[in-house]
Amino acid sequence: MNKSHIIPLYLLVILCLAMAAYAIWKVPEEIPQEPSVANVQMLQNMPLPSRDTVRLFDLPEELTFAGEKVPLEIEDVKERLEREIYVNAYWQSNMILLMKRSSKFLPEIEKMLKETGIPDDFKYLAMAESALMNVASPAGAKGFWQIMESTGEEYGLEISKDVDERYNLEKATYAASRYFKKAHAKFGDWTAVAASYNMGQSGFSRRQEDQMAKNYYDLYLNDETSRYLFRILAFKVIFENPGEFGFHLRESDYYNTPALKKIIVNNDIKNLAAWARLQGKTYKELKLYNPWLRDRDLNVKRGKSYEILLPE
Repeated sequence: MNKSHIIPLYLLVILCLAMAAYAIWKVPEEIPQEPSVANVQMLQNMPLPSRDTVRLFDLPEELTFAGEKVPLEIEDVKERLEREIYVNAYWQSNMILLMKRSSKFLPEIEKMLKETGIPDDFKYLAMAESALMNVASPAGAKGFWQIMESTGEEYGLEISKDVDERYNLEKATYAASRYFKKAHAKFGDWTAVAASYNMGQSGFSRRQEDQMAKNYYDLYLNDETSRYLFRILAFKVIFENPGEFGFHLRESDYYNTPALKKIIVNNDIKNLAAWARLQGKTYKELKLYNPWLRDRDLNVKRGKSYEILLPE
């Protein structure tokens, strides 16, 4: 190769590199753009962080259970009540469903409690026990009032293969009312009655004797019973002041039970599904409104009868 041609080639490469460097160095900085009107409005409408994102609730200045004063001036009593209020008020899905469900059952429960002379506040005990559902606990307690088998039989409920009246709201409520009356005769105050429903009359009496104190609020109890009455009180406070806790249900939001007719049954029913069809109803409807029917048939003893509810 001729050397005279090599030098211009080197010069050409150097020239290209220099031009590239100059071009990069001369790129103008990006001119900042003014924010658009839409972006400004979006930023203005964004909520600012606030303590109101999680609300603090005011406790009632005074509170009673079944007409008996709750000593909110005692610091640990106030703290235990607040705990249950916040736990339940901020478990919004559970509370909304409980409120919607309550319209189906509370009027009937209130009527029976009044009829038997039990304070109206005991309806909140049923909420604490079962959330107004026919549930069964691992220990074997069943129904709205979570009645154990031995207790149910003691208070006159039929519990058999075919029938479990712990799931019969009317009969179970009357049985629970008899328990409350017996406990009140023993303890003399309704607060102790409610506590004893959770831990048993003997257990509560033993704590009173061991600790030489009668008042529930003065006793050192296991965690479950210690929280139990305050859970009941939390339901009372929230249900009686729903708007203050952010619950604004309309009348149309509540669940309803259809009008029901009573059918008296004096004879065996060999197939409840077939029997329901003869009544123009489904087996599902039969079970929904008569959860105390526990099998697919019903054996009726001589002289016995059952009341079955079906939609009109």
